[in-house]
Amino acid sequence: MKNLSAFPLILLGLLLSSLAFAQKTNFTVSDAINVKSIGNTALSDDGKLLAGLISDGRARFDVDHFRFQDPSYLNVLPGEFVILDTQNGEMLYPYKEQSRVTSFSWSPNSKELAFLEQKGDKLHLMLYDTNRKRIKEIKINGNPLLANSDLTWTSDGKSILLHARNHDWLDRAMALYNEATKGPVVVYDGNKPFLKWDEIRNTNALTKVLKVNLTNGQSQEMLPEANYGGVYLSEDNQFLIFNEAFPLKTSYVRNEGTEYQVSYKELANPDSTQILYKRNEQRRNYNWSDSKAKFAWVDSGYVYVQTLGQLDSLNLTKGKAFTDEKKKKEVKFSITSWSPSENKLLLSSDKGYWLANAQGEQLEMVYEFPEDKEKAPSLNLEHWSKDENYLYFSYSEKDRWRRGFVRFDLTDRTMEDLIIDDRLYTGLQKAKHEDIVVLSLSDGDMPADLVVSDWSFAEMKPLTHLNPWLADKKMTRSELITYRNVDGKELKGILYYPVDYEEGKKYPLVCEVYETFLANGYNRNMNLFANQGYFALRPSVDLEMGYPGEAWVKGITAAINKLVDEGKVDNDKVGVQGGSYGGYATSLLITQTDRFAAAINISGKVNIISFLGDSPKIGTRNYTAAEYGQDRIGSTLWDAPLKYLATTAVLHADRIKTPHMIMTGEGDWNVPGTNSRELYYAMRRLGKDVVWVNYLNGGHGAGVASNERDFHDHWTRVFEFYEKHFNKKDKEEKDGESS
Repeated sequence: MKNLSAFPLILLGLLLSSLAFAQKTNFTVSDAINVKSIGNTALSDDGKLLAGLISDGRARFDVDHFRFQDPSYLNVLPGEFVILDTQNGEMLYPYKEQSRVTSFSWSPNSKELAFLEQKGDKLHLMLYDTNRKRIKEIKINGNPLLANSDLTWTSDGKSILLHARNHDWLDRAMALYNEATKGPVVVYDGNKPFLKWDEIRNTNALTKVLKVNLTNGQSQEMLPEANYGGVYLSEDNQFLIFNEAFPLKTSYVRNEGTEYQVSYKELANPDSTQILYKRNEQRRNYNWSDSKAKFAWVDSGYVYVQTLGQLDSLNLTKGKAFTDEKKKKEVKFSITSWSPSENKLLLSSDKGYWLANAQGEQLEMVYEFPEDKEKAPSLNLEHWSKDENYLYFSYSEKDRWRRGFVRFDLTDRTMEDLIIDDRLYTGLQKAKHEDIVVLSLSDGDMPADLVVSDWSFAEMKPLTHLNPWLADKKMTRSELITYRNVDGKELKGILYYPVDYEEGKKYPLVCEVYETFLANGYNRNMNLFANQGYFALRPSVDLEMGYPGEAWVKGITAAINKLVDEGKVDNDKVGVQGGSYGGYATSLLITQTDRFAAAINISGKVNIISFLGDSPKIGTRNYTAAEYGQDRIGSTLWDAPLKYLATTAVLHADRIKTPHMIMTGEGDWNVPGTNSRELYYAMRRLGKDVVWVNYLNGGHGAGVASNERDFHDHWTRVFEFYEKHFNKKDKEEKDGESS
């Protein structure tokens, strides 16, 4: 006979668990605003202190979207400036109130923290002393206008390199901006080399580099005004390395229209500039060693190394590795990392990881990738141990939620699991001098918090607990589902359960569409829908270049059918929505199927033809996106006009049977509401069920990219729209019975 003595205890446990959940309250729109996160984090070199900014949803409210590209507009997002002690978890707040701070940078001895603070319409250089727990402003001589950029300490901790503006920069930049926005006459001349807004953007990118003495505020110009893509200081303080971009013309083809140059100079000699890579439209990406004493690059699949200050380079791979010995086809490499000693490099090819000696004396494969690369776990190098015996990778499987970290032993060539589970690990930062790492950790459903560990990951000590109140809220749970699209290809989707889910009961479903989804993690939208009593789904689609419009109907409907067949979802209560590209997908999708009870397009285009020139502030992006970018048409309008017609929802508005709500922001410089409204006018003309909601203070994202009042209004309208159309059939049947 089975032992049933534990059965009453199990029942009691289930009852208590149910009562505890019943006492929880729903997660509301106000709660969504209150969820906190920490960002802009910077870990000190000794790993003992971490600076960051804690903020909630209010941080992104009240942005003046109409002033995008305005050189005089400064908007550092506000938050609680915090410094965490990674050893005891103590949290220190240098300011009592919220502040607008950015660009955190620790001194070499980890005793001082430099940062930029917005005060009014200017940035100020600030210094926090960890011993005195005091902040002081560094008054820079000449009171230069600082640019929002990284701060670089000199190795002696006495000076900082930063970006600033020439004294006449603002006048020049504002003259161009005002000409384009205030006129009174604006001329767009196609014979000029740049589009007007490209000229504005190029001017806004100009800075000079100053070296500021932190004791007396004296500054020295190290680099003149130019467009810098990266400025680095060698560890020995001897050399300043800088990348420059030289725009030549507005180009509609990527990697054309701009020349790039890499140079260096002796810090002590302003006139000592040497060019490493002469101006060329072909960008060269150098991989620098930690000390910046050596650098490597790839050319035609070969790896070259060079020492800074020397003229000769060395080809590490030519004639040393072949994919086909008979045809002598050589392996093509990319660079993964320098070793700590800077005597080795980890390279990669399509076959595996390789170890190369920086002197060119050795090249061998140390780890072979699995044969089925599509299913093989993703590996990303995070750390090379100081003794150079181990490589530490972050790890993520592609067909299930198994994530974490693994260690590869370079001596015996074995891979060891350190920690792998279904949790979500992101944002890893490592200390320069100690084996200390800080990262964000989530169970996959709740907002992430920071933890600290060493490279064994045997113990991960919590550093933050930002949202303890969520323990009293009903939160969704996620599940990775698998389905096959119409072509039979296996796809993944993330399913979010209603908060009071009952097995065997059918629920409404809202799909949020974009491209491909795999990783879960806290999701505001999904929690709000789950608390409405809906399933929510983020389905993946298989987008094909040249035929983008077919993917959503082939993939999304298959995922829905699977859930309907399983008895989870009410077939008559399925909605779909998306933002930006997902909004575009939503409007296009309902021209091809009447599968949905309701559909919402949030800041998504509806006419890909008129959209080509509809976002002037971002230059040629709309053309390149259509021709070979995200829109995936793969041709110009004049080479393949029928493909543009096929993917323009407004031209097929007569086919739409789904009630449609279009939500836009008047200040959206990315996808202007003028494009989205075309579908409203078309559907209204055709007698279709359509609503257009335009937020006059909103940006890209409509009401959620506006102010707090509009945020609430946005979500209220979304919920009411779905409720109205999900319950429409029930209401009609009820009215029919009563009559």
